[in-house]
Parts: sequence; structure tokens; C-alpha cells
Amino acid sequence: MAQLFFEYGAMASGKSIEILKVAHNYESQGRRVLLLTPLVDDRYGVGKITSRIGLSRPAQVVQPDQDLYATIAAMYVEPPAVVLVDEAQFLSAQQVEQLAYVVDSLDIPVMAFGLKQDAFNHLFEGSQRLIELADKLEEMKTICSFCGKKATTQLRMVDGRPQYEGEQVLIGGDDTYIPTCRYHWYHPVIADRGVEPGE
Repeated sequence: MAQLFFEYGAMASGKSIEILKVAHNYESQGRRVLLLTPLVDDRYGVGKITSRIGLSRPAQVVQPDQDLYATIAAMYVEPPAVVLVDEAQFLSAQQVEQLAYVVDSLDIPVMAFGLKQDAFNHLFEGSQRLIELADKLEEMKTICSFCGKKATTQLRMVDGRPQYEGEQVLIGGDDTYIPTCRYHWYHPVIADRGVEPGE
């Protein structure tokens, strides 16, 4: 029986490399995969899933108003063995519901990978609906950039300073977001403030 999976983690927890690994494993067994990535994520170019270690491959772009169930159901002649979604936090709640319907009515497993919350520690719309509907949730772990404990979120940096308000979506990479534990999200170690770790 197919299931809806949501694998989430802070920035730099290896979500994109995991999705590429899963795709490779399916394809090495001769099974077809459908890779999806939302239009809004253009860090490495539109329609690409790219990991920080340099691996990349093309993916079908998800438009903001696209009906994902209709898209996947139309592949009835050659349906995918699995649907893999990168940056799933950017999906709408309705699109997550459509993916759940893919699982339940087409019996195709869907694995979604993404952030749980934004840089202000609020759930993304897509992530919230995935948490509510997924059959299985799995946290992918990385470490805090300041103390080495488990990172649970990411701190947004703008002009070298932490940003605690603004637009929810600001596409960026390691130069914009730092994985942190909760303590260091509130108390980042900023060199020009003369703050040292542990203070």
C-alpha cells in the first residue's frame, strides 16, 4: 500500500542529496520516477534539484496553481513508480491534498522533502499540511553552526545581521541561511558584536 512521506530538516540537512539518492535507487531497479520542484525555488536554475555537494538533475517544475493529481493521473499509460518532491514547503495546502489523493487513489507512493518552518520559526503552508496528512514523518538532522548541537531551524542573515522579520520566502543558500539550534537562533554569535560562544 502506497504512503505519503514527509522528510523535513533545517537547511543543510541533506534533503536534496537524499531525494537524488532515492531517485537513483528506484532507477537502478528499472523503475520510473517523477521528480517535482516548485517554480519558486530558482537558486540553481528553474527545474533543477541540486545538492550542496554538487549533484544535480532536472525535475518537472510545479506551477503555483497546478493540479498535481491531474498531472500525475494523466500519466496512466506509463505511471511513475514513485513521486519525489523537493522543496515541498513551497506547495500549497491544496497541492499537498492532491498528492495525498495520488497515494490513496492511484496507489503511487509520494515522498516529499523540505523545510518544516521558515526563518521566523513559523510553519510553511505546505509543510503544515504535510505534517497533518503524511503517513510517515522523518526528521533529517544537521548541526547548529554555532555549537554543534542538533539544528532545528535556520537563521536568516541579511548584510551580515540576523533578520527576524520580513517576507516568509527569500530564496537563498549558505550565504543567507545558517542552520541553528533554538538557543542560537535567539542568540547568534556575531563576531562584530564581540559575542563569544557560551556567553
